[in-house]
Amino acid sequence: MQTPRPINDPTSGLVSLVAIALSVLLLIGQSLFIVPAGKVAVVTTLGKVSGGSRLPGLNLKIPFVQSIYPFDVRTQVRPEEFATLTKDLQVIEATATVKYAVRPDEAGRIYRTIASNDRDIYPRIIQPSLLKALKSVFSQYELVTIATEWNDISSLVERTIADELTKFDYVEVRGLDLTGLQIAEEYRAAIEQKQIAEQQLLRAQTEVKIAEQEAIRYDTLNRSLDDQVLFKLFLDKWDGQTEVVPSLPGNANGTPPVIVGRRS
Repeated sequence: MQTPRPINDPTSGLVSLVAIALSVLLLIGQSLFIVPAGKVAVVTTLGKVSGGSRLPGLNLKIPFVQSIYPFDVRTQVRPEEFATLTKDLQVIEATATVKYAVRPDEAGRIYRTIASNDRDIYPRIIQPSLLKALKSVFSQYELVTIATEWNDISSLVERTIADELTKFDYVEVRGLDLTGLQIAEEYRAAIEQKQIAEQQLLRAQTEVKIAEQEAIRYDTLNRSLDDQVLFKLFLDKWDGQTEVVPSLPGNANGTPPVIVGRRS
């Protein structure tokens, strides 16, 4: 029959101390968490968001009661292939690459209302606004205008998306690139011909303006060339051999001498 240990057995005390120490370490481990750089954390208490977004670094929470949900606030780059109709009902295809970032102070509201993780932010926030803006802008222009003014329309799409997302204030749009425009081959040929015709028209208009300016310049010059000016120009070039008959004395009009010919 085993003899029971005394109540003041030092082995039992040691086991208790180890158990307490492990419990304390467990509580500390459950109370501390680190938010990595480029992220913020949403803290929930029994499933409800509590407090603002936790910033990068060491943070505290209540063990077993509070939970942590990290959100990436760095710039995200997502390409979106799309197809839409133009004003003249032509189909165009392209790729819209949007750059965006979650606003750090809005992470809690995003968790409460839209998404509990990073994966759901693009399909639930960015993508619907992006496709809406693309459809809204391209439906205002005919295909020829879209193809010839692609850069200006890209800027308009970016502003429209930013305005659309500003209504919700969840994210910040930091850029948009539209690339890979695809249209039917017959329309592409027509657009190229239109561009060539516009360049030829511009060149012709430029030549007409140059001719008009030259005509004005020559007309102004002719009006300024009276007999005295012409004789002065002659004297500047006179070689000393050409015979000149002086003007009559007392000529009030100052008629210049008459050029007769070269001396023999």
